[in-house]
Amino acid sequence: MERLLITGASGFVGKHLARHFLQKNVHVTGLGTSEYHPFSQEFDHFEWVQADATVQGVWQDHAARADTLINLAGKNIFKPWNKTHKKAIYDSRILTTRNLVAAMAKDRPVKLLNASAVGIYGDGKEQLLTEDAETGSDFLARVCLDWEAEARKAEQTGASVNIMRFGVVLGEGGALSIMSPIYKWFVGGPLGSGRQWFSWIHMQDLVRAMDFLSQKPDISGTFNLVGPEPVRQQDFAKALGKVLHRPALLPAPAFMVKLVMGELGAALLQSQKASPKALLDLGFSFEYETVADALGAIFDHS
Repeated sequence: MERLLITGASGFVGKHLARHFLQKNVHVTGLGTSEYHPFSQEFDHFEWVQADATVQGVWQDHAARADTLINLAGKNIFKPWNKTHKKAIYDSRILTTRNLVAAMAKDRPVKLLNASAVGIYGDGKEQLLTEDAETGSDFLARVCLDWEAEARKAEQTGASVNIMRFGVVLGEGGALSIMSPIYKWFVGGPLGSGRQWFSWIHMQDLVRAMDFLSQKPDISGTFNLVGPEPVRQQDFAKALGKVLHRPALLPAPAFMVKLVMGELGAALLQSQKASPKALLDLGFSFEYETVADALGAIFDHS
C-alpha cells in the first residue's frame, strides 16, 4: 500500500486532503500538534502522530518511510502580525520543512509536495502572475521565498519537488468562516477600492490538484493552485453577498483596514491576479471555473 505523510493534517486543508486519500485506500500518516485526530477511529489505514515538527524527533522516522510527503504545516496568518506571531509564522514553515527534508528517504524515489502561497508575488497590481513572475519583498513574500527554498533542497537527494502556491481556499471553514458572518450581519463589502485582483480556489479543486501532482513522480516544478478565473475583490464581495442573500455595499476603507489589522491588513489589500498556467499545461481541468460556481456549491451544502 502506498504510504503518504501529511503535515498539518488536522488543519482546514489537511483534513479534506487526508480524507480524499484515505477513501482511495492510501495509507495516510497525519502529523500535527493536536493530541487526537478523529480519523484514527474512522479509518484503519490512518495513523496520527502528535509532534512539533519544528523540532527534530522520532516523528522523522515516519517521514523516512513515506513515498509521498505533502507539507501543509504553518501557523495561521489571519491574526495580528506582531513580532511574536511573525516569528511563529516563519518558524512553523521554514523549520518544519527543513526537518522534513532532512528525514526523507535518500535510497529510493520519493515525492514532496510543499505548500506556499500566491502572496509570494507581493502586490502584482494588474499583471497576470504566472509561475515565472517576479516575487515581492514584503514579509509574506519573504516567508514564501525561504519556505520554497527549504523544500527545493530535497531535489539534491533525487526527490521530485512540487511547490504549490495556494490562492485563498474556498470551502466550509477557512477564510469564508471569517467573511460570511460579516455579510450575514449586513455589513459586508469589498476591502479598500475593491479593484485589486483576488485569486481563489475551491477546496475540491485544490485537493484534486494535489492528487493530480502526486501521480506525476518525475515532474518537479512550481504551480499556482488557483482557480482559472481570478476576480476583482469587489466582484468577489458581490458574489459572496449574492449566495448569502445579503448586500455587499459597505466597503472597508483601505486606511481603516491598515489601522485595524496593521501589516496583515496591508497584505490583504494587495492585488494578485494569479494564473494556474503550469497546472493547465499538464492537462488538469477544474470543476469550479468561476467564483460564482464555487461559492454556490459551498453554500448549497452548508
